[in-house]
Amino acid sequence: MNIKMSSKIIMVIITVLLFGANGFAQVGLNKLAQSTMDFLSVSLSPKASGMGDAYYAVGIGAESIFYNPAGLSESNKTFNVVIEYTQWIADINYLAGAASWNLGNYGSVGISLLSVNYGTIYGTSLNPNTGSSLGYIDNGTLNNVNAYSFGLSYAKAISEKFSIGGNVRIAGQNLGSNNFYTGSGYAGAVNNNATKLVFDAGIKYYTGYKSFRFGMAIRNFSSDIKREAIYEQLPLTFTLGAAIDLLDFINPEHSTKDALTFAIDFLHPNNYSERFNIGAEYKLLGIFALRAGYQTNRDVQSWSAGVGFNSTVANKDVEVNYSFSKIDIFNNVNRLSVGFAF
Repeated sequence: MNIKMSSKIIMVIITVLLFGANGFAQVGLNKLAQSTMDFLSVSLSPKASGMGDAYYAVGIGAESIFYNPAGLSESNKTFNVVIEYTQWIADINYLAGAASWNLGNYGSVGISLLSVNYGTIYGTSLNPNTGSSLGYIDNGTLNNVNAYSFGLSYAKAISEKFSIGGNVRIAGQNLGSNNFYTGSGYAGAVNNNATKLVFDAGIKYYTGYKSFRFGMAIRNFSSDIKREAIYEQLPLTFTLGAAIDLLDFINPEHSTKDALTFAIDFLHPNNYSERFNIGAEYKLLGIFALRAGYQTNRDVQSWSAGVGFNSTVANKDVEVNYSFSKIDIFNNVNRLSVGFAF
């Protein structure tokens, strides 16, 4: 790499950082549409969230199923398993798991599971007794309010530079039922549960220039859900990301166990205006990892940070990761994951 080319790359990175900093100060959040099953938009991986979710050109192995499934084909191990826990806002908790199997020239296959616990939910219904001082009836706690997703994945490297992948998932959200009253009295119960077939697809391309690569994915593609007389879309999102190891410029002869990855993702969701996610990860000796990131154009989310530790136990790679995300108004978010590769 010549000095002229290095200068161009560094100038591009500086320009992106300056553009991002300007975006931080001038948030233009606009809600463009209504979507449902928004639990599908919550980031599950502490590795991703620690980098501000700038992960679509970074993630590999089973973890990439929840972001860009093309990264599924990049695992250099035969089997890869990850379990992830997210302590979300408002007493909501996410538990997710994914596993992948590298079939060599036949590509890689994977499975994923997600369960959402909404905590304690109290149900009420309209009180038809107009003479009552209360306009509602307390129905007590509800036990059937939850959400879930499970699916199958496949990815294959078409060449050394280009890979593709996709997910087919069943996603469901159980919101219980409510009693429906008209002016003449009780008219029956309305079921608020919904189940949908959901598709994701992604690609990843290595340009051949150092470690510079692109990632692109579309997630949560599905038909609409009808609730009462309203049709609602799932949170369909198109993401384009790029990443590069900055140590390629600082120390071209650096060890493959060390990396300083800079990543940026551009998101085009169907329910909000466009967003940028910017993040970085520093790996040392293939054992420790430090991460930091920022999400622009958000109403309550902003910066995040995380750490990771990787070791080998009984010839199996064991990885533990944690991230902290700053959330305004609500409680801050903590994520934890444990991964195995062998």
